[in-house]
Amino acid sequence: MDIQEIEKQFEQRFGYKGGVCFAAPGRINLIGEHTDYNGGFVFPGAVQQCIMACVCPNKTRKVRAYALDLDGFFEFTIDNPEGPKTTHWRYLFGVVREMMARGVEITGFDAVYAGNVPLGAGMSSSAALESCFATALNELFDGGLDRMTLARVGQDTEHKYVGVKCGIMDQFISMHGKAGSLVRLDCRSGEYEYFPWDPIGYRLVLVNSCVKHILVGSPYNDRRESCERVAERAGVETLRDCSRERLEALRPILDPTDYRRAHYVLGEEARVMAVSEALKRGDYREVGRQMYLTHEGLSKDYEVSCEEMDFLVDEARRCGVTGSRIMGGGFGGCTINLVSEELYDAFVAEVAANYKQRFDRECKIIPVVIGDGARRVN
Repeated sequence: MDIQEIEKQFEQRFGYKGGVCFAAPGRINLIGEHTDYNGGFVFPGAVQQCIMACVCPNKTRKVRAYALDLDGFFEFTIDNPEGPKTTHWRYLFGVVREMMARGVEITGFDAVYAGNVPLGAGMSSSAALESCFATALNELFDGGLDRMTLARVGQDTEHKYVGVKCGIMDQFISMHGKAGSLVRLDCRSGEYEYFPWDPIGYRLVLVNSCVKHILVGSPYNDRRESCERVAERAGVETLRDCSRERLEALRPILDPTDYRRAHYVLGEEARVMAVSEALKRGDYREVGRQMYLTHEGLSKDYEVSCEEMDFLVDEARRCGVTGSRIMGGGFGGCTINLVSEELYDAFVAEVAANYKQRFDRECKIIPVVIGDGARRVN
């Protein structure tokens, strides 16, 4: 995928030139999983894989869009509050409606878009799509919205138009990413801090199980509801504010499943802080140890792993990988792996071969390069 091809497709589809091109990335998350919607801390980074779009106002009230990767065309009138029913098209519809709700005077536009963020891999292709179009519409229609507000546009799109009660992390990092840096984000206050990411002697790599997780209508929302029930019992706004001591005191009256999920979240909060300190002193062994602990919690307590993901993490441990865990919402997707340089080639070869032998399915190796956030590209 390159911007020239998207521009070419735009001209062929709509019969004119002049579209403006934008891009927004997917993301990795080093640690801090399922903490964002609990008001906690996360540690993401933007990646080079992105969604790119060529967009131009068309002086009507109609949006016409072509998804190049899907070979799909759709259109809708921006004044229609119902919008398209197909889930994929509702992302763009939701962004338009949420921008309008914030006072941006949007008219119709034409767009062609494509991307190389793997779908269903836990790299937040949906957030990349939302951030790409929020950035485009903000510039083309003189919205004047800041990056955090644009991130909220994407989050509200997920909540209101797609049905996923996601936190702010994915949209935040797609908007705020910076090449060569990870970000520790306080999802409650919105405060964030960049951490330089240049781990000499180590590499990050994703292993895509090619088991596609579908969060819409999935147990993802159930996990959030469990946490909200515990927070209500504890008398706090979000689970982040519940101490471990308070959780243990409440244990006899909590549903056992709700307790386990809350236990994981509080442990994950501590792990994010442990990784922050480890990075400051360059202790990547400790970073990796915390990653393995996160996977154990996600698998046993939060129950968002699956046989394929547990296998990939076990393979990483067997190969001597420094750290490995499931990444993203769960129920499939990728593992994120912190691998020493000397083990890298052997690990990616072995894990691919053994996964194929075990599940009769190919996994995909995705090297990680930390990239920039949403931007105009021409």
